Amino acid sequence: MNTTLKQKGQKWILWAVQNPKKFFTCAMILLSVSFIGSIIQGVFFPSETAFKIRPPVLYSNNKTSQNLPINNDKEMEKIVNELKTLKVKRDQNSLQKEDSLRIDYLFNQYQNLKNGH
Repeated sequence: MNTTLKQKGQKWILWAVQNPKKFFTCAMILLSVSFIGSIIQGVFFPSETAFKIRPPVLYSNNKTSQNLPINNDKEMEKIVNELKTLKVKRDQNSLQKEDSLRIDYLFNQYQNLKNGH
């Protein structure tokens, strides 16, 4: 069976080599019919799963975006607690340069959370 398939394949290749114009014409007709068939299938019988584009999580309406005020309150509470500990350090005159940078950072974070950014 393999030999018959091999012989038929060699006959087709030999025919294609001997008749390049006919081979090209037949190949173009086959490709055109296939292309038109796929367009008709795509228009009249569209696939349900193909080309589904999902928006990024940032822009979707999900429950995590609705829970932001609760998370903001928790973050703001953490910042306030850390600022209180830094205030105690200030009262004891033991603040360092890193502490003042941290205070600026925490204050900016608090303002951003408060303003909803």
